[in-house]
Amino acid sequence: MRLKIRPFRGDNCNFEVFHHKLYLMLSIKSFTFNPFQENTYLVFHENKECIIFDPGCYGESEQLEMERFIESQGLKPVMLVNTHCHLDHVFGNAWAASHFGLKLHLNRHELSLLEHAPASGLMFDLPFDSYRGEFHFLEDGEVLRLGGEELKVIHTPGHSPGSLSFFYSQQNWVISGDALFHRSIGRTDLPGGDYDTLLESIRNKLFILPDEVEVFSGHGPSTTIAEEKRFNSFLQ
Repeated sequence: MRLKIRPFRGDNCNFEVFHHKLYLMLSIKSFTFNPFQENTYLVFHENKECIIFDPGCYGESEQLEMERFIESQGLKPVMLVNTHCHLDHVFGNAWAASHFGLKLHLNRHELSLLEHAPASGLMFDLPFDSYRGEFHFLEDGEVLRLGGEELKVIHTPGHSPGSLSFFYSQQNWVISGDALFHRSIGRTDLPGGDYDTLLESIRNKLFILPDEVEVFSGHGPSTTIAEEKRFNSFLQ
Protein backbone atom coordinates (compact mmCIF):
# COMPACT_ATOMS: atom_id res chain seq x y z
CA MET A 1 0.00 0.00 0.00
CA ARG A 2 1.23 3.51 -0.81
CA LEU A 3 0.37 6.34 1.53
CA LYS A 4 0.92 9.82 0.14
CA ILE A 5 0.99 12.73 2.54
CA ARG A 6 0.33 16.20 1.16
CA PRO A 7 2.79 19.06 1.80
CA PHE A 8 2.83 20.63 5.23
CA ARG A 9 2.26 24.36 4.66
CA GLY A 10 3.32 25.34 8.16
CA ASP A 11 6.75 23.75 8.34
CA ASN A 12 7.34 23.37 4.59
CA CYS A 13 8.10 19.65 4.89
CA ASN A 14 6.94 17.45 2.04
CA PHE A 15 7.29 13.72 2.33
CA GLU A 16 5.92 10.38 1.22
CA VAL A 17 5.83 7.04 3.03
CA PHE A 18 6.39 3.76 1.18
CA HIS A 19 6.11 0.57 3.25
CA HIS A 20 7.22 2.38 6.43
CA LYS A 21 10.26 3.98 4.78
CA LEU A 22 10.54 7.77 4.70
CA TYR A 23 11.58 9.45 1.46
CA LEU A 24 11.96 13.22 1.64
CA MET A 25 11.59 14.92 -1.73
CA LEU A 26 11.20 18.60 -2.59
CA SER A 27 9.60 21.30 -0.46
CA ILE A 28 8.25 24.61 -1.71
CA LYS A 29 8.03 27.86 0.23
CA SER A 30 6.26 30.97 -1.07
CA PHE A 31 6.76 34.64 -0.25
CA THR A 32 4.52 37.50 -1.36
CA PHE A 33 6.64 40.52 -2.24
CA ASN A 34 6.54 44.09 -3.61
CA PRO A 35 3.56 46.36 -4.35
CA PHE A 36 2.39 44.00 -7.10
CA GLN A 37 1.94 41.15 -4.58
CA GLU A 38 4.14 38.79 -6.57
CA ASN A 39 4.78 35.24 -5.43
CA THR A 40 8.44 34.30 -5.04
CA TYR A 41 9.18 30.60 -4.55
CA LEU A 42 12.00 28.68 -2.90
CA VAL A 43 12.18 25.01 -3.87
CA PHE A 44 14.48 22.97 -1.66
CA HIS A 45 15.69 19.41 -1.25
CA GLU A 46 16.44 17.49 1.93
CA ASN A 47 20.16 17.95 1.14
CA LYS A 48 19.53 21.71 1.75
CA GLU A 49 20.17 22.85 -1.83
CA CYS A 50 17.50 25.22 -3.14
CA ILE A 51 16.37 27.08 -6.26
CA ILE A 52 15.12 30.67 -6.10
CA PHE A 53 12.26 31.30 -8.54
CA ASP A 54 11.33 34.89 -9.44
CA PRO A 55 12.85 36.87 -6.56
CA GLY A 56 10.42 39.77 -6.37
CA CYS A 57 11.87 41.06 -3.12
CA TYR A 58 11.97 44.86 -3.34
CA GLY A 59 14.06 46.63 -0.76
CA GLU A 60 16.10 45.52 2.21
CA SER A 61 13.23 44.33 4.42
CA GLU A 62 11.95 41.85 1.83
CA GLN A 63 15.45 40.69 0.99
CA LEU A 64 16.04 40.11 4.69
CA GLU A 65 12.81 38.13 5.02
CA MET A 66 13.93 35.63 2.38
CA GLU A 67 17.51 35.55 3.65
CA ARG A 68 16.38 34.80 7.21
CA PHE A 69 14.24 31.88 6.02
CA ILE A 70 17.15 30.48 4.01
CA GLU A 71 19.44 30.77 7.02
CA SER A 72 16.87 29.33 9.44
CA GLN A 73 16.52 26.22 7.28
CA GLY A 74 20.24 25.92 6.60
CA LEU A 75 19.63 26.17 2.86
CA LYS A 76 22.18 26.68 0.11
CA PRO A 77 20.85 28.48 -3.01
CA VAL A 78 22.33 26.83 -6.10
CA MET A 79 20.22 28.29 -8.90
CA LEU A 80 18.36 31.52 -9.76
CA VAL A 81 15.45 31.15 -12.20
CA ASN A 82 12.98 33.54 -13.82
CA THR A 83 9.68 32.24 -15.17
CA HIS A 84 9.57 35.54 -17.09
CA CYS A 85 11.05 39.01 -16.74
CA HIS A 86 8.34 41.54 -16.00
CA LEU A 87 9.61 43.93 -13.36
CA ASP A 88 7.70 42.48 -10.39
CA HIS A 89 9.38 39.10 -10.90
CA VAL A 90 12.94 40.42 -11.25
CA PHE A 91 13.27 43.12 -8.58
CA GLY A 92 15.53 40.86 -6.53
CA ASN A 93 17.57 39.27 -9.33
CA ALA A 94 20.68 41.40 -8.88
CA TRP A 95 20.63 41.08 -5.09
CA ALA A 96 20.08 37.29 -5.10
CA ALA A 97 22.75 36.71 -7.75
CA SER A 98 25.32 38.82 -5.91
CA HIS A 99 24.43 37.67 -2.39
CA PHE A 100 24.43 33.94 -3.16
CA GLY A 101 26.82 33.85 -6.14
CA LEU A 102 24.29 32.67 -8.73
CA LYS A 103 23.88 32.81 -12.49
CA LEU A 104 20.45 33.69 -13.91
CA HIS A 105 18.47 30.96 -15.72
CA LEU A 106 15.73 32.08 -18.12
CA ASN A 107 14.45 31.70 -21.67
CA ARG A 108 16.38 33.76 -24.20
CA HIS A 109 13.17 35.43 -25.45
CA GLU A 110 12.92 37.26 -22.10
CA LEU A 111 16.14 39.23 -22.51
CA SER A 112 14.42 42.28 -23.97
CA LEU A 113 11.94 42.43 -21.08
CA LEU A 114 14.77 42.05 -18.57
CA GLU A 115 16.72 44.87 -20.22
CA HIS A 116 13.76 47.25 -20.09
CA ALA A 117 12.51 46.26 -16.61
CA PRO A 118 14.35 49.09 -14.74
CA ALA A 119 12.76 51.68 -17.04
CA SER A 120 9.37 50.14 -16.26
CA GLY A 121 10.20 50.42 -12.58
CA LEU A 122 10.76 54.15 -12.90
CA MET A 123 7.26 54.52 -14.36
CA PHE A 124 5.90 53.16 -11.05
CA ASP A 125 8.42 55.11 -8.94
CA LEU A 126 10.14 51.79 -8.12
CA PRO A 127 13.78 52.19 -9.17
CA PHE A 128 16.01 49.12 -9.04
CA ASP A 129 19.19 47.71 -10.52
CA SER A 130 18.85 44.94 -13.07
CA TYR A 131 20.87 41.72 -13.19
CA ARG A 132 24.14 42.18 -15.13
CA GLY A 133 25.77 38.76 -14.94
CA GLU A 134 25.98 35.69 -17.14
CA PHE A 135 22.94 33.83 -18.42
CA HIS A 136 21.96 30.20 -18.78
CA PHE A 137 19.19 29.84 -21.33
CA LEU A 138 16.44 27.30 -20.67
CA GLU A 139 14.55 25.51 -23.44
CA ASP A 140 11.26 23.63 -23.59
CA GLY A 141 11.66 20.03 -22.40
CA GLU A 142 14.88 20.67 -20.49
CA VAL A 143 15.07 19.65 -16.82
CA LEU A 144 16.36 21.40 -13.72
CA ARG A 145 18.05 19.00 -11.30
CA LEU A 146 18.00 19.51 -7.57
CA GLY A 147 19.33 16.83 -5.25
CA GLY A 148 18.59 14.09 -7.76
CA GLU A 149 15.04 15.34 -8.40
CA GLU A 150 13.96 16.79 -11.75
CA LEU A 151 11.73 19.73 -12.65
CA LYS A 152 10.64 19.77 -16.27
CA VAL A 153 10.87 23.08 -18.14
CA ILE A 154 7.71 23.89 -20.11
CA HIS A 155 7.64 26.84 -22.53
CA THR A 156 4.29 28.58 -21.96
CA PRO A 157 4.38 31.82 -23.99
CA GLY A 158 1.53 34.30 -24.29
CA HIS A 159 1.86 36.43 -21.17
CA SER A 160 5.38 37.06 -22.43
CA PRO A 161 7.38 35.50 -25.29
CA GLY A 162 9.70 33.33 -23.20
CA SER A 163 7.46 32.53 -20.24
CA LEU A 164 8.33 29.20 -18.60
CA SER A 165 6.56 26.82 -16.24
CA PHE A 166 8.26 24.15 -14.11
CA PHE A 167 6.61 20.78 -13.44
CA TYR A 168 7.58 18.38 -10.66
CA SER A 169 5.91 15.09 -11.52
CA GLN A 170 6.88 13.25 -8.31
CA GLN A 171 4.57 15.43 -6.25
CA ASN A 172 2.28 16.73 -8.98
CA TRP A 173 2.83 20.47 -8.83
CA VAL A 174 3.82 23.14 -11.31
CA ILE A 175 5.15 26.68 -10.96
CA SER A 176 3.30 28.53 -13.72
CA GLY A 177 4.61 32.09 -13.49
CA ASP A 178 1.90 34.44 -14.78
CA ALA A 179 0.50 32.03 -17.37
CA LEU A 180 -2.31 30.55 -15.27
CA PHE A 181 -3.97 31.84 -12.11
CA HIS A 182 -6.82 30.76 -9.87
CA ARG A 183 -9.86 31.36 -12.11
CA SER A 184 -7.86 33.69 -14.34
CA ILE A 185 -4.96 33.98 -16.79
CA GLY A 186 -2.01 36.31 -17.26
CA ARG A 187 -2.33 39.71 -18.89
CA THR A 188 -1.68 39.85 -22.62
CA ASP A 189 -1.84 43.63 -23.14
CA LEU A 190 1.81 44.14 -22.21
CA PRO A 191 4.67 44.16 -24.77
CA GLY A 192 5.22 40.66 -26.12
CA GLY A 193 1.86 39.37 -24.88
CA ASP A 194 -0.59 37.52 -27.13
CA TYR A 195 -4.00 36.30 -25.99
CA ASP A 196 -4.43 33.42 -28.44
CA THR A 197 -0.89 32.20 -27.78
CA LEU A 198 -1.49 32.18 -24.03
CA LEU A 199 -4.72 30.18 -24.34
CA GLU A 200 -2.94 27.71 -26.60
CA SER A 201 -0.09 27.37 -24.10
CA ILE A 202 -2.48 26.67 -21.24
CA ARG A 203 -4.58 24.17 -23.17
CA ASN A 204 -1.72 22.33 -24.88
CA LYS A 205 1.04 22.57 -22.26
CA LEU A 206 -0.61 22.86 -18.82
CA PHE A 207 -4.03 21.25 -19.23
CA ILE A 208 -2.37 18.04 -20.42
CA LEU A 209 -0.87 17.63 -16.94
CA PRO A 210 -2.77 15.37 -14.49
CA ASP A 211 -5.91 16.93 -13.03
CA GLU A 212 -4.56 16.70 -9.48
CA VAL A 213 -1.52 18.87 -10.27
CA GLU A 214 -1.33 21.88 -7.94
CA VAL A 215 -0.57 25.15 -9.71
CA PHE A 216 1.65 27.66 -7.92
CA SER A 217 1.04 30.94 -9.74
CA GLY A 218 2.94 34.20 -9.89
CA HIS A 219 0.14 35.99 -8.02
CA GLY A 220 -2.68 34.91 -5.76
CA PRO A 221 -3.51 31.51 -4.25
CA SER A 222 -2.63 28.12 -5.66
CA THR A 223 -5.17 26.14 -7.66
CA THR A 224 -5.33 22.82 -9.50
CA ILE A 225 -5.47 21.82 -13.14
CA ALA A 226 -8.86 20.18 -12.56
CA GLU A 227 -10.31 23.33 -11.00
CA GLU A 228 -9.14 25.55 -13.83
CA LYS A 229 -10.43 23.15 -16.50
CA ARG A 230 -13.84 23.27 -14.84
CA PHE A 231 -14.20 26.84 -13.60
CA ASN A 232 -11.79 29.15 -15.45
CA SER A 233 -14.09 31.25 -17.65
CA PHE A 234 -11.24 32.22 -20.00
CA LEU A 235 -10.79 28.60 -21.02
CA GLN A 236 -14.34 27.31 -21.42
